[in-house]
Amino acid sequence: MLSIIRQRKIWFTFSSILVIGSILAFLFIGLNPGIDFTGGSLLEVEFVVDRPTNQQVEEILAPLADIGEIAVQPIGEKGMILKFKEISEETHQQILNTLREKLQPTDAVKAENPGINFEIKVLEEKRFDSIGPAIGQELKRKTAWAIGIVLIAIIAYVAWAFRKVSKPIASWKYGLIAVIALFHDIAITTGVFVILGKLYGLEVNAAFIAALLTILGYSVNDTIVVFDRIRENLIHHLGEDFEEIVQKSINEVMARSINTSSTTLLTLFAVLLLGGASIRDFALALIVGITIGTYSSIFLASPLLVVWEKFRSKN
Repeated sequence: MLSIIRQRKIWFTFSSILVIGSILAFLFIGLNPGIDFTGGSLLEVEFVVDRPTNQQVEEILAPLADIGEIAVQPIGEKGMILKFKEISEETHQQILNTLREKLQPTDAVKAENPGINFEIKVLEEKRFDSIGPAIGQELKRKTAWAIGIVLIAIIAYVAWAFRKVSKPIASWKYGLIAVIALFHDIAITTGVFVILGKLYGLEVNAAFIAALLTILGYSVNDTIVVFDRIRENLIHHLGEDFEEIVQKSINEVMARSINTSSTTLLTLFAVLLLGGASIRDFALALIVGITIGTYSSIFLASPLLVVWEKFRSKN
């Protein structure tokens, strides 16, 4: 059986590299914020036959002075996402009508698709979102408050739940270590999205924040399952070495944690591969967060308990 506690320096080194790398990436590269945070408009369309090039769309919409700079992103086989500054509903309809008018197919294409009325169905609108900059700033503030409140509530709950187990580790320390593990999970997940944003233009939006809050809940649940087994074994094995009790507890719950996370990840991979474009980023964030969260519950949180106890016993 793998001695996780005795090999804790390996896990601490691995986690430190990932967290420090993620923090540096966040500080020097930064996330790629979507319109939920910056304000603006997003239009997703799907073309009936052939998708035009990015340059064609930019040239067609360039005469429309109200939309400013345009960002065009192909998606799927025939889809396309257009991003520009916040626009009115009138401008929104003008964009759709302009695209339908300028992207009329050739007579040969019409002959090959006799069942399609191209005067109406050159393209199909899939989604339109428009958010003002004030709402984006408000969302940033609420995000920070939401994460802060969740972390404080977790420390308070774990301290209360473990109030009867004060030796050799005080109950509030379980909560603090759980939050350290959560910071580890959120930092690495954010770092992955920083890199993906830099390489592939992946944006963070309200769905990403929802994913982070979901990861907080999932990860702390996994950590508490491990801590709860430690609590039970401390009661039933009074006087035994704390390090051995923690290792025994990890061995007892490891299969459960890995199996639970694996079944969740299978579902998320199905959503990522087969789901709609609007929820793929959410699924990707959960895949990264749950994977890291399962790792931290076993390989980081519990060894930290042992390190803290050894430090306390020396002083």
